[in-house]
Amino acid sequence: MTASPLCALATCARLPEGSDDARMLAAALTGLGVAADIAVWDDPDVDWSRYDLVVVRSTWDYTDRRDEFLAWAESLPRVLNPADVLRWNTDKRYLRDLEAAGVPVVPTRWDPDGIPADWPEYVLKPSVSSGSRDTARWGPGEEDAARAHLRALRDAGRTVMLQPYLEAVDTAGETALVFLGGEYSHAGRKARVLNPGAGIEGLAGLGEARGKVTAATATDAELDLAHRVLDAVPGGRDLLYARVDLIPGPGGDPLLIELELTEPALYLEHAPGSDDRFAKAVAARL
Repeated sequence: MTASPLCALATCARLPEGSDDARMLAAALTGLGVAADIAVWDDPDVDWSRYDLVVVRSTWDYTDRRDEFLAWAESLPRVLNPADVLRWNTDKRYLRDLEAAGVPVVPTRWDPDGIPADWPEYVLKPSVSSGSRDTARWGPGEEDAARAHLRALRDAGRTVMLQPYLEAVDTAGETALVFLGGEYSHAGRKARVLNPGAGIEGLAGLGEARGKVTAATATDAELDLAHRVLDAVPGGRDLLYARVDLIPGPGGDPLLIELELTEPALYLEHAPGSDDRFAKAVAARL
């Protein structure tokens, strides 16, 4: 008798039972006859060689140990998304590659010398970060605090990103387009995360900083841009999952703010049937 395939869904030590998405995926895989364990990525007692496939899910503590996380991923017999994609995607400098490929992205200054005098509001953040940690929104009268933030990131040896704060975040929010098994699945609308003059709104210290998330319908323009983004990913033909985060630019056309290929929340709870679609995509890879 052929043994049932065995899959691991990787999480972090502070969330040993996995995220909502991971638990939904595990249950859906069980329904397809695929055994799925939720396992902590840096647990020394886990024998990763037992698994036919490791799917990266809520590994939300990797940013302080990125090299260790990538070494773990590269040591696995089979991991999705692929380890080379994880390496590329865990540093937001990937936005430079996508922009060079013709993708419209939120304007970004890398390692700026100072704070712009002509931007009404702006965001400072490091290029390696998860859940918008160490990210803040600044505006008029907050120059000293913004400079201190910039200096702290630099002193820590981190690559700094400076972006204009787009007003559409407060009105339209971000639209997150989710792809499973290479196919568009569903979309979610994310409300504002950053408050003026402060860091994260509602951040619990782990995982993604999330304003209210609601189901959304992607526009034709958003779908077109999302496909262009994914077509430009180096080695992106073997993507199991992807989340493309878009925001309206000043003229109304969508811009890419982030591409999440490592450990994104996929908002399965907001899209009935998406857990089954995800499970079928995983099973197809087995």
